[in-house]
Amino acid sequence: MKINDIAAPFRKTVLVAACATVLTAGTATADEHNLKIGMSFQELNNEYFVTMQAALESAAESIGAEVITTDARHDVSKQVSDVEDMIQQDIDILLLNPADSVGVETAVLAAEEAGVTTVAIDAQAEGPVDGFVGSKNYDAGYKACDYLAQELDGEGQVALLDGIPVVPILERIEGCNDALAEYDGIEVVDKQNGRQERTHAMSVTENMIQANPELDGLFSVNDIGSLGALIAINSSGNDIKLVSVDGHPEAVAEIQKEDSQFIATSAQYPADMVRVGLGLALAKHWGAETAPAEIPIDVELIDRDKAADFSW
Repeated sequence: MKINDIAAPFRKTVLVAACATVLTAGTATADEHNLKIGMSFQELNNEYFVTMQAALESAAESIGAEVITTDARHDVSKQVSDVEDMIQQDIDILLLNPADSVGVETAVLAAEEAGVTTVAIDAQAEGPVDGFVGSKNYDAGYKACDYLAQELDGEGQVALLDGIPVVPILERIEGCNDALAEYDGIEVVDKQNGRQERTHAMSVTENMIQANPELDGLFSVNDIGSLGALIAINSSGNDIKLVSVDGHPEAVAEIQKEDSQFIATSAQYPADMVRVGLGLALAKHWGAETAPAEIPIDVELIDRDKAADFSW
């Protein structure tokens, strides 16, 4: 089930409302320019966001809309500049995947001033956004770390591989901490920022393993970082169980290996997320009064038993 029982009806309602509004607009909108959609990504060096980009382009093509996408490369200043450039290109809708939830507020304000409908995708953004669609990130962290604690039989030392300061990452860490706190025998001994990058996460994990030679488990806030962490774990020769968040194809393939120390990931659904986000943005853009302000997308824990049948 890719979207939970609450989000699925919302998805249908939003898309139907958007389409109905467009169809009933009739000749009043017939002479207007074609819809132009801009999406600013925090990064595109990640299959998760590439999957999202492809789904957006496909959905936009199906309604005859033009799409402009940009890659902030985790630089919020670049992201603000990218959004300002798209506004100059007369976008009607902005789908914003923030590199920094607070720092991107300038871009949100600029879009509002220009009359652009703005929906934040994957990570919430400060400022007057028209809507938000994202995963239940607290649940993602909670499910992964609860599974880790169970696999450790409720005892052992655990470290956390943190990431960039956006709301989803903070929520994943919060969920993880809450899950681990339910096990008296689990001790969180370290937390470092792997920046959600493979190479940096590998280096940070090496340092955490050296500083904590009795480490039993590791939670990474995303799969790309976890794949770097896995290299460090394997090189150490230690028995350290690894869990993460995303459902990245490479991570899922690794989880399927019987001897892998990568044991589970809380999977997200990036294609569904951006499709629902576009539907919400269309509804808001065309004035649908019943469109919700936020739509949460469920996550699913993928362990070895489920990995073979999972894909984005």
